Amino acid sequence: MSIIVLPLVAVLSCGNSNKVQSTETADKEVIPVPVFNADSAYAYVKAQTDFGPRVPNTKAHVDCGNYLTQQLERFGAKIYLQEADVASWDGKVLKIKNIIGAYKPESKKRLLLCAHWDSRPYADNDMDSKNFTSPIIGANDGASGVGILLEIARQIQKEQPTMGIDIIFFDAEDYGVPQFHDGNAPDNTWCLGSQLWGRRPHVANYNARYGILLDMVGGKNATFYYEGFSKERASSYMKKIWKEAAEAGFSKYFVRRDGGYVTDDHMYIYEYARIPCVDIINYDPNDKRSSFGSTWHTLQDNMDNIDVNTLRVVGQTVMNVIYKEQ
Repeated sequence: MSIIVLPLVAVLSCGNSNKVQSTETADKEVIPVPVFNADSAYAYVKAQTDFGPRVPNTKAHVDCGNYLTQQLERFGAKIYLQEADVASWDGKVLKIKNIIGAYKPESKKRLLLCAHWDSRPYADNDMDSKNFTSPIIGANDGASGVGILLEIARQIQKEQPTMGIDIIFFDAEDYGVPQFHDGNAPDNTWCLGSQLWGRRPHVANYNARYGILLDMVGGKNATFYYEGFSKERASSYMKKIWKEAAEAGFSKYFVRRDGGYVTDDHMYIYEYARIPCVDIINYDPNDKRSSFGSTWHTLQDNMDNIDVNTLRVVGQTVMNVIYKEQ
């Protein structure tokens, strides 16, 4: 993803069990919500990074794609695969694959959960320019969101929410124009997988009430502010998520203040499929280099940066939201 510079208002490690907690709707109906297992999510993040950088057209990318498909299938989802050849910013043909797991596919009442599973081919924000053309592991930028969604899929298999749930792992989100490129480049070089899906969803006439996108949701000291496009196009759903986080005691992480506008998969979900989508993405107002944190698009985006408690906070918040939705 890239950040768009626009005038802005303000541009616990735990060994969780399979216990069930309760949330309540306005009419006091008690809804069981599984407890998110952050240690399990951490293991799924590490499993992805163990393949190496998941850059399209590499063996690691193929192997990890097969692993993610097998995991969703193992967790009881109906699998859809979207495979295509797409052009990168420099004209390279990329073989990409969007991986979709559907729960209650017959239901018309649906929620969309998504993250990107590829990793950046360039460490173009690294402090050392010699590393600019090296691919990154992408433990936080990519693998963290996928790891959380795999754990949510495991929980859904045990206890289905009322709504139908679609989990989508988008490919080629992070193959956009590198910062070191000095020439012309086409528009819309980021988020190639979600552009493909938005134009041609896995099910004809697909619709969902709204979507939640997870990106960079596992880093140490992470904070999640209101992302600009989410606020404009999915404001009520965004506020619902942040409210759930506050009620769970996570206000330190989910900060109810404006952050930046970010080019990310949620933009194309709305632009092409007209589904409002909320981007939960790390925003650091004190980071002068990117606002995404010091490891963003660097070789330091590895497992040393992943915090189990951040995974727990985001995962439990999302689960509280989807199990409460009717």
